[in-house]
Amino acid sequence: ELKKELALKEEFIQNFYEEMESANEKLKSSNEEMQSVNEELQSTNEELETSKEELQSVNEELGTVNSELQAKLTELSGSNNDMNNLLAGTGIATIFLDLQLRILRFTSASSKIMNIIASDIGRPVNHLALNLIDYDNFLEDTQIVMSTLTPIVRDVIAIDKKCYTMRIQPYRTIDNIIEGLVITFVDITDFAKSREELRRLAVIIRDTSDAVISQDLLGNILSWNPAAVKLYGWSEKEALRMKISNIIPDNYREKELSITQRLSVAEVLTPYQTERLRQDGTIITVTKTPTALVNEKGVMYAISSIERALSNTNT
Repeated sequence: ELKKELALKEEFIQNFYEEMESANEKLKSSNEEMQSVNEELQSTNEELETSKEELQSVNEELGTVNSELQAKLTELSGSNNDMNNLLAGTGIATIFLDLQLRILRFTSASSKIMNIIASDIGRPVNHLALNLIDYDNFLEDTQIVMSTLTPIVRDVIAIDKKCYTMRIQPYRTIDNIIEGLVITFVDITDFAKSREELRRLAVIIRDTSDAVISQDLLGNILSWNPAAVKLYGWSEKEALRMKISNIIPDNYREKELSITQRLSVAEVLTPYQTERLRQDGTIITVTKTPTALVNEKGVMYAISSIERALSNTNT
Protein backbone atom coordinates (compact mmCIF):
# COMPACT_ATOMS: atom_id res chain seq x y z
CA GLU A 1 0.00 0.00 0.00
CA LEU A 2 2.87 2.26 0.85
CA LYS A 3 4.48 1.38 -2.47
CA LYS A 4 1.21 2.11 -4.30
CA GLU A 5 0.74 5.34 -2.41
CA LEU A 6 4.35 6.29 -3.16
CA ALA A 7 3.85 5.45 -6.84
CA LEU A 8 0.73 7.63 -6.96
CA LYS A 9 2.60 10.50 -5.31
CA GLU A 10 5.48 10.10 -7.71
CA GLU A 11 3.00 10.11 -10.58
CA PHE A 12 1.33 13.23 -9.09
CA ILE A 13 4.68 14.89 -8.66
CA GLN A 14 5.63 13.94 -12.22
CA ASN A 15 2.37 15.38 -13.54
CA PHE A 16 2.82 18.47 -11.39
CA TYR A 17 6.35 18.82 -12.65
CA GLU A 18 5.20 18.50 -16.23
CA GLU A 19 2.46 21.08 -15.61
CA MET A 20 5.04 23.34 -14.00
CA GLU A 21 7.28 22.91 -17.03
CA SER A 22 4.37 23.70 -19.31
CA ALA A 23 3.38 26.73 -17.22
CA ASN A 24 6.98 27.84 -17.17
CA GLU A 25 7.17 27.64 -20.97
CA LYS A 26 3.93 29.60 -21.21
CA LEU A 27 5.28 32.22 -18.83
CA LYS A 28 8.48 32.35 -20.80
CA SER A 29 6.50 32.79 -24.00
CA SER A 30 4.35 35.47 -22.35
CA ASN A 31 7.48 37.17 -21.11
CA GLU A 32 8.85 37.21 -24.64
CA GLU A 33 5.55 38.58 -25.92
CA MET A 34 5.54 41.23 -23.19
CA GLN A 35 9.09 42.12 -24.09
CA SER A 36 8.07 42.41 -27.74
CA VAL A 37 5.07 44.54 -26.77
CA ASN A 38 7.35 46.66 -24.59
CA GLU A 39 9.69 47.16 -27.51
CA GLU A 40 6.74 48.10 -29.71
CA LEU A 41 5.47 50.50 -27.04
CA GLN A 42 8.94 51.97 -26.76
CA SER A 43 9.09 52.38 -30.54
CA THR A 44 5.60 53.91 -30.49
CA ASN A 45 6.68 56.24 -27.71
CA GLU A 46 9.68 57.32 -29.76
CA GLU A 47 7.40 57.92 -32.74
CA LEU A 48 5.05 59.94 -30.50
CA GLU A 49 8.03 61.97 -29.27
CA THR A 50 9.01 62.63 -32.88
CA SER A 51 5.41 63.52 -33.76
CA LYS A 52 5.26 65.78 -30.72
CA GLU A 53 8.38 67.59 -31.87
CA GLU A 54 6.96 67.88 -35.40
CA LEU A 55 3.63 69.13 -34.03
CA GLN A 56 5.50 71.62 -31.86
CA SER A 57 7.43 72.81 -34.91
CA VAL A 58 4.19 73.04 -36.95
CA ASN A 59 2.56 74.88 -34.06
CA GLU A 60 5.41 77.37 -34.00
CA GLU A 61 5.08 77.84 -37.78
CA LEU A 62 1.32 78.30 -37.40
CA GLY A 63 1.99 80.84 -34.66
CA THR A 64 4.32 82.74 -37.00
CA VAL A 65 1.79 82.57 -39.86
CA ASN A 66 -0.96 83.67 -37.49
CA SER A 67 1.13 86.65 -36.40
CA GLU A 68 1.78 87.56 -40.04
CA LEU A 69 -1.91 87.19 -40.88
CA GLN A 70 -2.82 89.31 -37.87
CA ALA A 71 -0.35 91.99 -38.99
CA LYS A 72 -1.76 91.87 -42.53
CA LEU A 73 -5.30 92.01 -41.15
CA THR A 74 -4.38 95.08 -39.11
CA GLU A 75 -2.72 96.62 -42.16
CA LEU A 76 -5.73 95.78 -44.32
CA SER A 77 -8.08 97.24 -41.73
CA GLY A 78 -5.98 100.40 -41.62
CA SER A 79 -5.91 100.62 -45.41
CA ASN A 80 -9.67 100.09 -45.52
CA ASN A 81 -10.18 102.86 -42.96
CA ASP A 82 -7.83 105.13 -44.90
CA MET A 83 -9.71 104.41 -48.13
CA ASN A 84 -13.09 105.04 -46.51
CA ASN A 85 -11.85 108.31 -45.01
CA LEU A 86 -10.28 109.28 -48.33
CA LEU A 87 -13.51 108.65 -50.22
CA ALA A 88 -15.55 110.44 -47.58
CA GLY A 89 -13.06 113.32 -47.40
CA THR A 90 -13.15 113.99 -51.13
CA GLY A 91 -16.89 114.53 -50.98
CA ILE A 92 -17.23 112.61 -54.25
CA ALA A 93 -20.33 110.45 -54.44
CA THR A 94 -19.09 106.93 -55.26
CA ILE A 95 -21.14 103.77 -55.78
CA PHE A 96 -19.67 100.28 -56.30
CA LEU A 97 -21.71 97.65 -58.15
CA ASP A 98 -21.05 93.93 -58.65
CA LEU A 99 -21.37 92.03 -61.94
CA GLN A 100 -25.15 91.77 -61.45
CA LEU A 101 -25.34 95.56 -60.93
CA ARG A 102 -26.11 95.10 -57.24
CA ILE A 103 -24.87 97.67 -54.73
CA LEU A 104 -21.71 96.59 -52.90
CA ARG A 105 -20.87 99.80 -51.04
CA PHE A 106 -21.17 103.56 -51.39
CA THR A 107 -19.99 106.83 -49.87
CA SER A 108 -22.21 109.05 -47.76
CA ALA A 109 -22.25 111.74 -50.47
CA SER A 110 -24.13 109.30 -52.72
CA SER A 111 -27.34 109.90 -50.77
CA LYS A 112 -27.55 113.34 -52.42
CA ILE A 113 -27.64 111.70 -55.84
CA MET A 114 -29.57 108.52 -55.13
CA ASN A 115 -32.11 107.54 -52.48
CA ILE A 116 -29.73 105.06 -50.88
CA ILE A 117 -29.22 103.84 -47.29
CA ALA A 118 -27.10 101.14 -45.66
CA SER A 119 -29.84 98.51 -45.90
CA ASP A 120 -29.83 98.91 -49.71
CA ILE A 121 -26.52 97.05 -49.98
CA GLY A 122 -27.16 93.94 -52.08
CA ARG A 123 -30.13 95.44 -53.93
CA PRO A 124 -30.08 95.97 -57.73
CA VAL A 125 -29.22 99.57 -58.50
CA ASN A 126 -32.24 99.94 -60.79
CA HIS A 127 -34.52 99.51 -57.73
CA LEU A 128 -33.38 102.92 -56.42
CA ALA A 129 -34.41 106.34 -57.69
CA LEU A 130 -31.89 108.87 -58.99
CA ASN A 131 -32.34 112.48 -57.91
CA LEU A 132 -31.39 113.75 -61.37
CA ILE A 133 -33.24 115.93 -63.87
CA ASP A 134 -33.77 114.90 -67.51
CA TYR A 135 -31.64 111.77 -67.30
CA ASP A 136 -33.40 108.44 -67.78
CA ASN A 137 -30.62 106.33 -69.32
CA PHE A 138 -28.77 105.38 -66.16
CA LEU A 139 -29.50 101.64 -66.30
CA GLU A 140 -28.88 101.57 -70.05
CA ASP A 141 -25.52 103.30 -69.61
CA THR A 142 -24.42 100.87 -66.86
CA GLN A 143 -25.28 97.92 -69.11
CA ILE A 144 -23.36 99.47 -72.01
CA VAL A 145 -20.26 99.93 -69.86
CA MET A 146 -20.58 96.39 -68.52
CA SER A 147 -20.78 94.93 -72.03
CA THR A 148 -18.21 97.17 -73.77
CA LEU A 149 -15.90 97.94 -70.79
CA THR A 150 -15.72 101.50 -72.13
CA PRO A 151 -16.26 104.29 -69.56
CA ILE A 152 -19.15 106.72 -70.04
CA VAL A 153 -18.94 110.33 -68.85
CA ARG A 154 -21.98 112.60 -68.68
CA ASP A 155 -22.80 115.97 -67.15
CA VAL A 156 -26.00 115.71 -65.12
CA ILE A 157 -28.08 118.05 -62.96
CA ALA A 158 -29.57 117.03 -59.60
CA ILE A 159 -32.95 118.14 -58.32
CA ASP A 160 -31.19 120.59 -55.99
CA LYS A 161 -29.82 122.30 -59.16
CA LYS A 162 -26.25 121.17 -58.54
CA CYS A 163 -24.23 120.02 -61.53
CA TYR A 164 -22.21 116.81 -61.52
CA THR A 165 -19.91 114.98 -63.87
CA MET A 166 -21.01 111.35 -63.74
CA ARG A 167 -18.45 108.73 -64.70
CA ILE A 168 -19.35 105.04 -65.09
CA GLN A 169 -16.35 102.76 -65.51
CA PRO A 170 -15.45 99.08 -64.99
CA TYR A 171 -14.12 97.99 -61.60
CA ARG A 172 -10.81 96.20 -62.27
CA THR A 173 -8.82 94.16 -59.77
CA ILE A 174 -5.02 94.19 -59.57
CA ASP A 175 -5.10 91.11 -61.83
CA ASN A 176 -7.15 93.10 -64.39
CA ILE A 177 -10.30 91.09 -63.69
CA ILE A 178 -13.63 92.90 -64.08
CA GLU A 179 -15.71 92.54 -60.92
CA GLY A 180 -18.35 95.20 -61.47
CA LEU A 181 -18.69 98.95 -61.97
CA VAL A 182 -17.62 102.14 -60.19
CA ILE A 183 -19.89 105.17 -60.53
CA THR A 184 -18.68 108.59 -59.39
CA PHE A 185 -20.42 111.97 -59.27
CA VAL A 186 -18.07 114.98 -59.10
CA ASP A 187 -19.66 118.29 -58.11
CA ILE A 188 -18.88 120.81 -60.87
CA THR A 189 -21.49 123.39 -59.92
CA ASP A 190 -18.96 126.19 -59.42
CA PHE A 191 -17.09 125.14 -62.55
CA ALA A 192 -20.32 125.05 -64.56
CA LYS A 193 -21.20 128.54 -63.35
CA SER A 194 -17.72 129.78 -64.23
CA ARG A 195 -17.93 128.06 -67.60
CA GLU A 196 -21.25 129.72 -68.30
CA GLU A 197 -19.86 133.09 -67.23
CA LEU A 198 -16.82 132.56 -69.44
CA ARG A 199 -19.09 131.60 -72.32
CA ARG A 200 -21.10 134.80 -71.89
CA LEU A 201 -17.87 136.78 -71.57
CA ALA A 202 -16.54 135.15 -74.73
CA VAL A 203 -19.72 136.13 -76.56
CA ILE A 204 -19.36 139.72 -75.32
CA ILE A 205 -15.70 139.84 -76.36
CA ARG A 206 -16.56 138.32 -79.73
CA ASP A 207 -19.40 140.71 -80.45
CA THR A 208 -17.95 143.93 -79.00
CA SER A 209 -16.87 146.67 -81.39
CA ASP A 210 -13.71 147.33 -79.35
CA ALA A 211 -10.50 145.40 -79.93
CA VAL A 212 -9.80 143.17 -76.93
CA ILE A 213 -6.22 141.89 -76.80
CA SER A 214 -4.31 139.97 -74.15
CA GLN A 215 -0.59 139.33 -73.89
CA ASP A 216 1.74 137.52 -71.51
CA LEU A 217 4.54 139.29 -69.65
CA LEU A 218 6.97 138.51 -72.48
CA GLY A 219 4.77 140.35 -74.95
CA ASN A 220 3.36 137.30 -76.75
CA ILE A 221 -0.20 137.87 -77.94
CA LEU A 222 -2.58 135.42 -76.24
CA SER A 223 -5.97 136.50 -77.57
CA TRP A 224 -7.22 138.58 -80.50
CA ASN A 225 -10.94 139.15 -80.96
CA PRO A 226 -12.78 139.87 -84.27
CA ALA A 227 -12.79 143.63 -83.57
CA ALA A 228 -8.98 143.50 -83.33
CA VAL A 229 -8.88 141.75 -86.71
CA LYS A 230 -11.02 144.54 -88.18
CA LEU A 231 -9.02 147.31 -86.48
CA TYR A 232 -5.46 146.15 -87.19
CA GLY A 233 -5.82 143.85 -90.20
CA TRP A 234 -4.06 140.72 -88.93
CA SER A 235 -6.13 137.56 -88.62
CA GLU A 236 -6.39 135.85 -85.24
CA LYS A 237 -4.14 133.02 -86.46
CA GLU A 238 -1.49 135.52 -87.58
CA ALA A 239 -1.74 137.64 -84.43
CA LEU A 240 -1.29 134.67 -82.09
CA ARG A 241 2.15 134.14 -83.63
CA MET A 242 3.14 137.77 -83.06
CA LYS A 243 4.37 139.89 -80.19
CA ILE A 244 2.54 143.00 -79.05
CA SER A 245 5.59 145.04 -80.08
CA ASN A 246 4.75 144.26 -83.72
CA ILE A 247 1.79 146.66 -83.53
CA ILE A 248 3.54 149.39 -81.51
CA PRO A 249 5.44 152.09 -83.39
CA ASP A 250 9.11 152.33 -82.40
CA ASN A 251 8.73 155.71 -80.73
CA TYR A 252 5.99 154.38 -78.41
CA ARG A 253 7.61 151.13 -77.24
CA GLU A 254 9.47 152.65 -74.29
CA LYS A 255 6.28 154.34 -73.11
CA GLU A 256 4.32 151.07 -73.38
CA LEU A 257 7.01 149.29 -71.34
CA SER A 258 6.70 151.94 -68.64
CA ILE A 259 2.93 151.45 -68.52
CA THR A 260 3.37 147.69 -68.23
CA GLN A 261 5.62 148.24 -65.22
CA ARG A 262 2.97 150.45 -63.63
CA LEU A 263 0.44 147.65 -64.08
CA SER A 264 2.53 145.43 -61.81
CA VAL A 265 1.36 147.52 -58.85
CA ALA A 266 -2.10 148.50 -60.11
CA GLU A 267 -4.59 146.07 -61.64
CA VAL A 268 -6.41 148.73 -63.70
CA LEU A 269 -5.14 151.99 -65.24
CA THR A 270 -7.22 154.83 -66.58
CA PRO A 271 -7.67 154.97 -70.39
CA TYR A 272 -4.97 156.77 -72.30
CA GLN A 273 -4.18 157.62 -75.90
CA THR A 274 -1.43 155.88 -77.83
CA GLU A 275 -0.59 154.85 -81.35
CA ARG A 276 -0.77 151.50 -83.07
CA LEU A 277 0.60 150.11 -86.31
CA ARG A 278 -1.81 148.38 -88.70
CA GLN A 279 -0.93 145.51 -91.05
CA ASP A 280 -1.01 147.86 -94.06
CA GLY A 281 1.64 150.10 -92.45
CA THR A 282 -0.66 152.92 -91.37
CA ILE A 283 -0.51 154.30 -87.84
CA ILE A 284 -3.71 154.96 -85.97
CA THR A 285 -4.43 156.69 -82.68
CA VAL A 286 -6.36 154.59 -80.18
CA THR A 287 -7.59 154.86 -76.64
CA LYS A 288 -6.34 151.97 -74.57
CA THR A 289 -7.57 150.66 -71.24
CA PRO A 290 -5.08 148.09 -69.85
CA THR A 291 -5.91 145.65 -67.05
CA ALA A 292 -3.56 143.36 -65.18
CA LEU A 293 -4.62 139.71 -65.04
CA VAL A 294 -3.58 138.25 -61.69
CA ASN A 295 -3.69 134.73 -60.24
CA GLU A 296 -5.17 133.66 -56.90
CA LYS A 297 -1.99 134.83 -55.15
CA GLY A 298 -2.36 138.31 -56.59
CA VAL A 299 0.60 137.93 -58.96
CA MET A 300 0.21 139.41 -62.43
CA TYR A 301 0.65 136.83 -65.21
CA ALA A 302 -0.80 138.63 -68.24
CA ILE A 303 -2.24 141.94 -69.50
CA SER A 304 -5.57 142.53 -71.19
CA SER A 305 -6.43 145.74 -72.99
CA ILE A 306 -9.45 147.27 -74.67
CA GLU A 307 -8.54 149.46 -77.62
CA ARG A 308 -10.69 151.79 -79.73
CA ALA A 309 -9.58 153.83 -82.76
CA LEU A 310 -9.85 157.63 -82.60
CA SER A 311 -8.26 158.70 -85.88
CA ASN A 312 -6.01 157.45 -88.61
CA THR A 313 -2.76 159.12 -89.72
CA ASN A 314 -0.87 157.99 -92.81
CA THR A 315 2.85 157.43 -92.38
